[in-house]
Amino acid sequence: MGRSQLRFLALVGAVLMVVAACGSTSSGPAAKQVKVGLVTDVGGLNDKSFNHLAYVGLQKAIADFHVKGDVTESKTGDDYVPNLTSYASKNYDLVIGVGFLMQEAVGKVSGSFPNVHFAIIDGAGTDASGKDLQHSNVESLFFKEQDAGAMVGVIAGMLEKDKKAPGNTNVISAVGGVSIPPVNHYIAGYKWAATMEDPGIKVLVGYSNDFTDPAKCKSIAQSQIGAKSEILFQVAGGCGLGVLQAAGSAKVYSIGVDADQKDADASVIASALKKVDQATYTAIKNVVNNQFKSGALTFSISNDGAGYSLDNIQLPADIQAELDRVQAAIKAGSMTPPADIPA
Repeated sequence: MGRSQLRFLALVGAVLMVVAACGSTSSGPAAKQVKVGLVTDVGGLNDKSFNHLAYVGLQKAIADFHVKGDVTESKTGDDYVPNLTSYASKNYDLVIGVGFLMQEAVGKVSGSFPNVHFAIIDGAGTDASGKDLQHSNVESLFFKEQDAGAMVGVIAGMLEKDKKAPGNTNVISAVGGVSIPPVNHYIAGYKWAATMEDPGIKVLVGYSNDFTDPAKCKSIAQSQIGAKSEILFQVAGGCGLGVLQAAGSAKVYSIGVDADQKDADASVIASALKKVDQATYTAIKNVVNNQFKSGALTFSISNDGAGYSLDNIQLPADIQAELDRVQAAIKAGSMTPPADIPA
């Protein structure tokens, strides 16, 4: 082999080594990190229910998808628009509003930032009159809270019917925060199921007009206890923690909301579960996978987005059997708890 051929082969070998090296070190453009901004309503992250669960869903998405996740707590309703706008103006990929009370704010800000994705829990992006603006960049995350309310209503009604309640007064109650659809759905399912199990039961309903101050809910709970209520369902976020405390002090039963509130007070016998964490996680996953769709996603017993937990109580076998029967019937669609509170 001549010297020129050897030189040629050496040159070819060197070129191939360079090509191989380039191929092994180049991995193409780095995947863009998705940025998510979560804005709580006035209940704040320490409500042990609704906003807390949204935060849990965000944390799971950060762990699973390595998104950048930031949270802003709203102190008053006036904070909603500026808090949402702050993330949108920084080109976050998804801005999530937590709660029905943020509907108009989401409607306004999503209209100003059509290239930013928005999701809202318990609502849509609306105008000032509550009309859904149907913006193509807004995903609504709804729940059939009446499904979860019905499950804890079965427990309350059966305990009264079986004479297994603290005083067997045949009176139960609910304390709502503000009278808005998500709150009333819970109470509707609760009253409907309790009455189905025990037609003679009396169900008291009161509202604190507040989601943050436990003292306001405690006061309403105490007046319901004075009217013989012995199973109290709180549907008022952080304010509702006062209901659980009032029940504990009076040695009667209470029922938690949204998250499992077993540890909030020893009086909590069950919690109506609304899987806000699952909804939040789903919304983020959709953006990560480029599968964002505007319009409504609904979470219910049928897709395991709602349910109940048993807490500081051991239920008799007949009540557990009835819970299983009702849950299966709701899942199958043969029973449909109402969205409006029965008269």
